[in-house]
Amino acid sequence: MCHDHDSRPPAPPRTGDVAERGTLTLTAADGTAFSAAFAAPVATPRVGVVVLPDIRGLHPYYVALAERFAETGAVAVALDWFGRTAGPAEGGTRGEDFDWGTHVPQTTPEGIDADITAGIAYLRSRTSPDLPVVTVGFCFGGSHSWRQSGGDLDLAGCAGFYGRPSMVGEAAERASRPTVMLIAGSDQATPVEDQLALAETMRAAGAEVDATVYDGAPHSFFDRAFGEWAEACDDAWQHVLALTDRVALSA
Repeated sequence: MCHDHDSRPPAPPRTGDVAERGTLTLTAADGTAFSAAFAAPVATPRVGVVVLPDIRGLHPYYVALAERFAETGAVAVALDWFGRTAGPAEGGTRGEDFDWGTHVPQTTPEGIDADITAGIAYLRSRTSPDLPVVTVGFCFGGSHSWRQSGGDLDLAGCAGFYGRPSMVGEAAERASRPTVMLIAGSDQATPVEDQLALAETMRAAGAEVDATVYDGAPHSFFDRAFGEWAEACDDAWQHVLALTDRVALSA
């Protein structure tokens, strides 16, 4: 489990007004309907963020995170992974009792990429066709976000917290997009050494990789309840926002 059920994301270092927030249903190119959460800032956004959740899918943590990104000036959509096997989430989000253990093994990279593509298209439909978009993922979603650096989707960059290099696979050898890796120093799920080795593989392939290790931090440290990791949370926000600012300026 990436976060506790009651966990919520920490506040970003800069905040602005949010014009719109809420859940909705998107449809991928293969016809799959899946749940999502959308948030938009008052100011005209210059970058979009597709939030890729952990194994719980569209948990309230990620609905809140989409709003946090809107506070930073980005337009954001958070995705649910399980439309193909569980249908859209009842009530818009996945509850504490959702049987993710049954559904996660049924996901595929192809299905996940189809859903990300639908998220990108939705962000552009609400803003402009040339909006630069990045992915930001956590755990399961962090792995798939890093995988996008070597993928074919129309993305300007990718960032991930506590991912698994094994899930990135051969895409690491094709990595080319700017990539941010936020690594928990005391992650019990994936050794730090494996994540740093992944960063080197991606750099060798040509990607610019910003890999930061937070010494002693546990898996899922990016949580406002973890007061002792507040500085790490602030710093992680700075690395992610450096990516979103960069792609916004280069668009």
